[in-house]
Amino acid sequence: MNSRARTLLAAALVLGIAAGPAAPAAFANAATAPHAAGARTHTFPEADAEALGAAISGLPADDATAALVRVGGTDGSWRGSSGVHDLVSNRPADPAARFRAGSVTKVFTAATALQLAGERKLDLDRTARHYLPDLIPAAYARVTVRQLLDHTSGIPAARMPGKTLEEAYAHRFDPHTPRGMVSSAMAQAPEFTPGRSQHYLNINYTVLGLLIEKVTGDSYAHQVGERILRPLGLRSTSFPGTDPGIQGPHNHGYQLFDTPDGGTELRDVTVWGVTDAWAAGDIVSTTADLERFTRALFAGKVVRGPLLEEMFTLPDSSVRTYLTGGPARYSAGLSVQTLGGREVWGKTGGRWGYNTLMAATRDLSRTLVYSVNSTDAKGQDMNATAMDIVVAAFGAPSAE
Repeated sequence: MNSRARTLLAAALVLGIAAGPAAPAAFANAATAPHAAGARTHTFPEADAEALGAAISGLPADDATAALVRVGGTDGSWRGSSGVHDLVSNRPADPAARFRAGSVTKVFTAATALQLAGERKLDLDRTARHYLPDLIPAAYARVTVRQLLDHTSGIPAARMPGKTLEEAYAHRFDPHTPRGMVSSAMAQAPEFTPGRSQHYLNINYTVLGLLIEKVTGDSYAHQVGERILRPLGLRSTSFPGTDPGIQGPHNHGYQLFDTPDGGTELRDVTVWGVTDAWAAGDIVSTTADLERFTRALFAGKVVRGPLLEEMFTLPDSSVRTYLTGGPARYSAGLSVQTLGGREVWGKTGGRWGYNTLMAATRDLSRTLVYSVNSTDAKGQDMNATAMDIVVAAFGAPSAE
C-alpha cells in the first residue's frame, strides 16, 4: 500500500516493544465451514487468505502483542490469531478471548435507542432536554436525539483529570458517573450550533445512555442485554460497570510508556476502570459475538424498517467535521469508508491496550471483526497491524 493510501486509511479509521519470541500466525482457509448457520459453504479467496495471514504474522511486535481476526460473509470465512496471551508466560493468544471493545459500544447504544424510537418511546427529532429537563440546561435546549446519535450536538467533552498518558494511568481507577460527566460537559459553552458541524465525542452517547434509562425506567446495561445480547445469544459480551478487570478468558493488553531516562517501557494495562466510558465505550466482547452482531444488525434483525437507515445515513453534506472541516463521517452508531472500491460501514473502538473493529459491506458479502492488542491503542495514527488487517480484508482506500 502506498503512503498516500495509508494516510487516507489512517485518517478514516483512527482508533484507539514486546518481549519474548514471536508466535506464528494461526490461520486457515475455512472452506469447509459455513459462514453462517444453515448457509452453504464458500471457498475463501486464496490471495485474501494469504494477505490476512501476513497481516497478523510475527506477533508480538513493537506495535501489538496479539491479534484476533474473523472474516465472514457470502465471499467465505477466515479465522486467524497471532501473538501471545501475555508477555510473561508467552503462551499463544487465546483466539476466543474477551477484550475491551471500546467505542464499538456505541453501535449497541445506537441500536437500542433506535429500537425505542420504533416503539415511540423516543422521538429522534425531540430535544434531549424534553426527556432530561433536570440535567440538560437551557444552553443545550435545542439538541435533539438524532444529533446525539450522529455527533452533531455541539456538546463538548466532559472535563477529565489527567492530560498525559502517565496522568491518565494514575487516575485509571477514578470513579465517574454518567450524570456527573454530562454535568461537567454542559457547564461549558457549546462548541457549535446543533446540527451545523460534527464532532465525534463520547459525551453524546453518555447522554443517550441516560435517555434510554429515562424512557424505560431500567438500567442501560439491562436494556441492551434484553434487547440485543440475549436475543442474539451474545453470551460472552458484557458491561463491566465498576469492575476494572475483564471477567473470563482474555489476553493481556499492554501500553508503551515513556521513561524519565528518555526510553520506553511496556506496562500491563489490562486492569483499567471504564466508568468514564459507560454507554459510549465500556463493553467487553469477543470476535465471535461481534461477528454475529454485525450480521444480525446489517440484515435488519436488530433495528428494523426505516429506522435502520439512520445507521447508514450521514448528515447533510453541508455538515462538516468540527476540527478539520472535512466531510461528516459518522451516522447513528457507524461510519463509512470506501475500501477496495466497496463501501464499508463499521465502527472502531480503542481502550488502553486494545483496538477493535466491526465492519461489513451493506450486502454482507464480507464482514470483518478484529481485536488487536495494540501498544498505542489511543495514538494519533492507526495501529499498523490493524491497518494491515483492514486492507487485507477489504482492500486499500481510494487515493483520490
